[in-house]
Amino acid sequence: MPKKIRTRQHVIAELSANHVERHALLCGFSVERIEHDYGIDLVLFTYDANGEIENGQVFIQLKATDSLRVLADQRTVSFSVERSDLELWLKEPMPCILVVYDAQTDVAYWVYVQAYFENLESFDLAQAGDTVTIHLRKENAIDQTAIRAFARYKDNVLNQVHGVIRHNA
Repeated sequence: MPKKIRTRQHVIAELSANHVERHALLCGFSVERIEHDYGIDLVLFTYDANGEIENGQVFIQLKATDSLRVLADQRTVSFSVERSDLELWLKEPMPCILVVYDAQTDVAYWVYVQAYFENLESFDLAQAGDTVTIHLRKENAIDQTAIRAFARYKDNVLNQVHGVIRHNA
């Protein structure tokens, strides 16, 4: 009987999670890996300066590759995602971050999915095919600054929700 094989894809998928987790931990945050992945791989939890957990979370989808597709401008990464994943992310009120990990350079790039598509004037999910191509800017590399930005995006969503609740009360 042949043994199970650990493929290169398994290795780089775990490296991508480790890459994001490390930067989150350096910020004093925590990350939970999702065991049964249906479009979300990690959940980021944030804490205040006293170490107290904050409300809300950030959802992160990881994609890892050995052959990163970079556009001619050399500043943009092109990556295709499943429409079903995109539907999930766009309906989620909390921030969803797509991270594309380049295993060859040990660099990961990110995009705030909901904001990305809100800024595409002509995008219509109903007209999209089975996959949708997303462009990530290489300047948006995962580091502690990026992780802290994710926390601000979460806080902005919560502030909007709380503003609506206070306004309606």
